[in-house]
Amino acid sequence: MTSDPQGKVQARALALLPLIVFLAIFLGSGIYHSLIGTEFAFYQIKAPVAALPAVILAVLIYKGHLNQAIETFLKGASHPNLILMFMVFMLAGAFASISSAIGSVDATVQLGLSLIPPAFVLPMLFVISAFIATAMGTSMGTIAACAPIAFGFAQVTNIETVMAIGAVVSGAMFGDNLSMISDTTIAATSSQKVQLRDKFRVNIWIAGPASIITILVFILMSKDSQAIQYQDYDLWLILPYVAVFFLAFSRLHVLAVLTIGIMISGVIGLIQQSGFTLLKLNTSIYDGFVGMFEVALLSMLLGGLSSIMQREGGLEWLIQRIYSLTRLLKIGQQRAGELGVSFLVIFSNLFVANNTVAIILSGDMAREVAQEYGLDPKRVAALMDIFSCVVQGLIPYGAQLLLACSIAKLSPVELIGHIYYCWVLAIFAILAIVLRYPKLNQKTI
Repeated sequence: MTSDPQGKVQARALALLPLIVFLAIFLGSGIYHSLIGTEFAFYQIKAPVAALPAVILAVLIYKGHLNQAIETFLKGASHPNLILMFMVFMLAGAFASISSAIGSVDATVQLGLSLIPPAFVLPMLFVISAFIATAMGTSMGTIAACAPIAFGFAQVTNIETVMAIGAVVSGAMFGDNLSMISDTTIAATSSQKVQLRDKFRVNIWIAGPASIITILVFILMSKDSQAIQYQDYDLWLILPYVAVFFLAFSRLHVLAVLTIGIMISGVIGLIQQSGFTLLKLNTSIYDGFVGMFEVALLSMLLGGLSSIMQREGGLEWLIQRIYSLTRLLKIGQQRAGELGVSFLVIFSNLFVANNTVAIILSGDMAREVAQEYGLDPKRVAALMDIFSCVVQGLIPYGAQLLLACSIAKLSPVELIGHIYYCWVLAIFAILAIVLRYPKLNQKTI
């Protein structure tokens, strides 16, 4: 480990090389597959596999014995926060999988169709997508459920397809950003060591106004929409989402909330769905685990990698560069620090095309910046989640846009300009930094 006589870690740019290698492999593969026209180009090489060469390099350039490097990696990978994230990822995946298998997603969509007037198709799509994403904690699952409905709306109304799909993606990113069980929320709060509800209370003051403006924009753009025939639905199937949604605001531990959600979904499925057996429940839970395993494993690998980079001075070097940049901005210490944290997340997300991975990558660095600049960890967690949401919803090679465009047969570049929520959210987030908003009473958080 590189340190001075007082024990302070010395800045060392070489320690960041493993991270650059990871980004080069992941980003390079995506660019190559994009050029040759591969579908989902940036997801051909699995991120955990791309992280392995970076981990090996980090261990090899460690200034110390090989065994010490491995021990440092293992301590970082087994940090209690990462273990918590791993467990939450698994349970969130299981809940989403069971809810989808028993028909809760379809029931929720049909409920919305039956309640909202057809003249408000675009705001309806935004609100339904936002609710589902908030309850499920996943933008991908929301887009997969709602994009076909939006595409159907566009076929029977005079609303353009790109507008309908833009409303769905906007709502999905809103819910993913605010959801208590979203992996981005969990990653951001875990990295800054704050409570989920505390980050939410900061986040809602920024995302809430942005969502209201977005809804108003969609209302103004809705024109003479025709009535859409909805299908029958079972209200009981919506109960799991409602239960998780409200339990998430209680003082119950997130693992308890998710476990209760899984139990409610399983019981309702066994009672209400004749073809849903204990064997299918078992399969759904396992499928949920498998679906989340990639991001859970990657979080542990990057946690170990981050630990080595921190011990070797790589994070210190990067923070010093951020300090140099933010000192040039004559806008006050806290504003400069929050801009620095935002830049960390933005550039990470642009490289890895995954908002959760971007937060995991920049989490330790953001915490160091927050401590140096005296930032409120709750604001830092909220800003990390917000800017990762903004970037993820607007990059044409992100999974969300690729999935939505594959369903609606659109170009991702064409869709970017119609995801109004992400653009409005970016404006409100910048204003929150500049105006130091919201100013919440610390005793209420």
